Amino acid sequence: MPYKETKVYFDGSHYVAIPHTTKKKSFAKKIPDDQFVVPEKTDDIPVTDTDLTPQKSRTVTRKDVFEESYKEALNLPKKERKEYIASKISDLFQDKEEIDEYVSFNIHRKKNNLSQKRVRMLRKAHLMGFNYFCTFTYDDQLLDEKTFKKKLSKCLSNLSDRKGWKYIGVWELSPEKQRLHFHGLFNIPEGSMVGILTERYDYSFSERRRKITTENSFFKERFGRNDFDPINDLIQIGTSVKYLLKYIEKTGEKIVYSRGLPQFFISDIMSEDVVCRTGVEDKKLLLFDNFNCWDEGEYIGEVGPETIQKLRKSSK
Repeated sequence: MPYKETKVYFDGSHYVAIPHTTKKKSFAKKIPDDQFVVPEKTDDIPVTDTDLTPQKSRTVTRKDVFEESYKEALNLPKKERKEYIASKISDLFQDKEEIDEYVSFNIHRKKNNLSQKRVRMLRKAHLMGFNYFCTFTYDDQLLDEKTFKKKLSKCLSNLSDRKGWKYIGVWELSPEKQRLHFHGLFNIPEGSMVGILTERYDYSFSERRRKITTENSFFKERFGRNDFDPINDLIQIGTSVKYLLKYIEKTGEKIVYSRGLPQFFISDIMSEDVVCRTGVEDKKLLLFDNFNCWDEGEYIGEVGPETIQKLRKSSK
């Protein structure tokens, strides 16, 4: 008996299918968050007794204060992080027990959200078949940090719309110089490369050695230094994803996705192609590595890049 319209993803080792269900998801009712008026954040400038200028204020919710404090405490050990957030939010609660409960709940929420981001990113990365890991840094003679971020974002969006480029990336400030970079995994279809790729010798301070890098003339002229590192296998994809995830987990930065990047491909699955049930409550299907793909009764082929290309995709 076939499983109709399953959502299939690759986890880096195996293909896993999620059978289609008509059961509607239930969503928890949103509870309004109380608003509070607090002093506006300003530089630590001493205020004299003769300074009668009214102090600026802003309206915030408990969640706003939690999010700000959480970001500020990201690099602290777990216990100290919780204590720091609690101290920042304490004026918005009646008692300590209520503070502890609120902070614990929201730290758990943040961890759960990060876990879901990690899962989505891995599924998208393994499904796309990325062929380059790219790094972009701006040249002071061409741009400043603000215009670099704005113009590179627009450029990559245009390449996605017009030439079919797909990417997952993150903005990063270098630890030593606090200089903005963009790191990303890219799927650049054959024949859609812009500019000319040339190899050059460079010195890697992190690796403490000279290495050959590949630079793109299009991005060199418009933005500055860049590196197009070819990806040849799943191991390189996995290593690149781990690098991006490590930075996201450390800084709380958002993942940048090109539009229409899918998590799943859609296929009917035959019973003989199922190894066993897996996942929470056995709701998923572990598939054989060479399972057959079907679409509405039509045989598409054995699973592989060419077959997956022909199948419908889903981002949710």
